[in-house]
Amino acid sequence: MNWETLYSSQRTGKAIRANNDDDAVRNSFQRDYDRIIFSSPFRRLQNKTQVFPLPGSVFVHNRLTHSLEVTSVGRSLGKNVGEQIAAKYPDKGEEFKEFYRHELASVIASACLAHDIGNPPFGHSGEDAIRTFFKNLEGKTKDVINDALTENQLMDFTRFEGNSNAFRVLTHNYNESESSYRLTYPTLAAIAKYPCASVAGFDKATGLIATKKSGFFDSEIATYRHIAETLGIPQQPGSEHVYARHPFVYLTEAADDICYRVIDLEDAHRLGIVSLETFQSLFLPFFSDEGDGYRTQAYIRRKVAAINDDNQKVQYIRAFWIGFMIEKVANIFMENEEALLAGTLQKDLLKCLPEQDYALIEKINEYSVKHIYNYRSVVEIEIAGYDIIGGLLKEFIHAVLHPTESRSAKLLQLVSKQFPLEKDPTKAEGAVYHNIQSIVDFISGMTDLYAIDLYRKITGITIPELK
Repeated sequence: MNWETLYSSQRTGKAIRANNDDDAVRNSFQRDYDRIIFSSPFRRLQNKTQVFPLPGSVFVHNRLTHSLEVTSVGRSLGKNVGEQIAAKYPDKGEEFKEFYRHELASVIASACLAHDIGNPPFGHSGEDAIRTFFKNLEGKTKDVINDALTENQLMDFTRFEGNSNAFRVLTHNYNESESSYRLTYPTLAAIAKYPCASVAGFDKATGLIATKKSGFFDSEIATYRHIAETLGIPQQPGSEHVYARHPFVYLTEAADDICYRVIDLEDAHRLGIVSLETFQSLFLPFFSDEGDGYRTQAYIRRKVAAINDDNQKVQYIRAFWIGFMIEKVANIFMENEEALLAGTLQKDLLKCLPEQDYALIEKINEYSVKHIYNYRSVVEIEIAGYDIIGGLLKEFIHAVLHPTESRSAKLLQLVSKQFPLEKDPTKAEGAVYHNIQSIVDFISGMTDLYAIDLYRKITGITIPELK
């Protein structure tokens, strides 16, 4: 790979124009950002769980606020790295310098904005609930699905992955219309953290970071292949539908990694789960304990001591740490330029930090798992997610496989017209896969509250009111 071919203004969609950058005000990559932020799937993130259950009197992050903050960090990383690339290659021409100095930041910001857009309700437990449902199929339902789907298609569901679903949400033309977001290829490539098909994913034995999870469903293989060919992203030798990562992915991933490690702890402090002293003990060691100048522990402690409110103390440390990490990670990216372009860097950028820094990251990870991700209310929402997502799938998958049953016909009336269903799947090739995808699209796109409300109504827990 090389920096000159890794960007393009070409977009997905049937109509490919010779000049995709015909807006006098916004460049192609700024338009990506606008299309995402005005989209319904993005707005629905405001009612999807990040870590803690959606707030009562105390506000904590949801998927939308998290995505906006990741976007801010991603834009800064893109700007820093882009300036360094442009400066390192001064003879590459004006278009090259324009992109890396001014437009890479927009690409990474757009990718960050959309990185969670495919996540189902109830956080990662929603993903697990979908996988578990399809892994535990029994009887006739299992036989029908196994007979109708290829191995890779089946694994789209048994290995359901929010990253793959994000790629589908952003590229799939629902109802066979020109309704996809038609984003540029670099933005889409910068979202695909695990660029492989489902059948090759979730395989750590390969040693490839691309197969840690998966990045596109069977239905989007051709779309990703075309993006990869256009941008010069190579396939991994000997692996079908497994690609090297686009270098921009590492910046999107790093922005997310930086944010959730500090923001989850900030939320925990606001909820009274983590003390100020503990928060300081986890983040201040990243800074020098020698002297009292800028970016030393003494400097930060002095600034924090002048703040009265504990929440604002945490906010100050968080902001200072994020700025520090942006600079460090951008430099780490450039230090690994050769491996990034060769497609051989098989770990994320935070794991490339100096040993003493990554040891501190691991300490944050361990503390968060023990005291945050296994906190009682977090576990409760995960259990609820399993039951609600599993319950909805049970109802709607049965209905789509047995559409002539009276109750099935009524249930299918509840599926949004955005997700079309083949009325007689026995007469259309690939219809069973298509119909199951439409049901999963419908359920994974729900907000937490809508999923809860619909589950209660169709199971008779609550009776709908006449409106």
